[in-house]
Amino acid sequence: MSSRRALHFVFKVGNRTETAKFYRDVLGMQILRHEEFEKGCDAACNGPYDGKWSKSMVGYGPEDNHFVVELTYNYGIGSYQMGNDFRGITIQSSNVLASAKQNNYTITQEGSHNVLTSPDGHKFFVEDKQPDGDPVKKVTLASSNLKKSLDYWSNLCDMKIYSQDDKSAMLGYGDNQCKLEFVDIGAKVDHAKAFGRIAFSCPRVQLAEIQEKMKAANQMILTPLISLDTPGKATVEVVILADPDGHEICFVGDEAFRELSQVDPQADKLLNEAIAADKSEEWFQKKGISKAAG
Repeated sequence: MSSRRALHFVFKVGNRTETAKFYRDVLGMQILRHEEFEKGCDAACNGPYDGKWSKSMVGYGPEDNHFVVELTYNYGIGSYQMGNDFRGITIQSSNVLASAKQNNYTITQEGSHNVLTSPDGHKFFVEDKQPDGDPVKKVTLASSNLKKSLDYWSNLCDMKIYSQDDKSAMLGYGDNQCKLEFVDIGAKVDHAKAFGRIAFSCPRVQLAEIQEKMKAANQMILTPLISLDTPGKATVEVVILADPDGHEICFVGDEAFRELSQVDPQADKLLNEAIAADKSEEWFQKKGISKAAG
């Protein structure tokens, strides 16, 4: 369905300083937006936490035409237990591997893939070549039953199946958009504490239709259609779902989101200021204790 767009994947991160270095200096992404919040998100964008948190959008270009990453940081949480749900993000770049070497990041191999792992344990598969369009090509998630995953994402979410075999399948909303790949792991999908969320936009009028379609199919709705306010910016409407394996999905009204997601030229400065003002690492070190694990 060409009226829908793949937007971003949400990661919870524990070390904001090292994470920012990785995305900026190694992957070569830019900080597109940065926001600080005093309490948890009504749609649980930062996970099941009620305290102070921040959101940093990072990517290779505006979210209008690039797939980006949302980094959520919960103050006081230093790490999150990883599950087997997230498999990796594939990017094309002719300079990321060189940047990794310059910054002393380890490059590992998985088969023919060059792999970089973020400070929080998220894998990036790097194809060492000049990107064709958006450098972010696909997000790969685990499936416990590929047939169920395909039924859900193609029939209920209206995604086009681009390729499939016995163990994997590739879906998407457009030929030039970031794709969503599922790999059958032959086991239960465990989201642990680090679980993320993938986001898509659709025309606002489709949000209620999506929700009703999921209700009729007895599928999980984590957050029924809700309006989210960002002070001084557009109010967006979202519905949060979960697929048969519990992968969280956000559908957001496209019209308001395009206004909300515009690149903020002050974003880099705002993130740097927030990192500098965050004295939690020093506080925990002085106390001789570690930050809590999520």
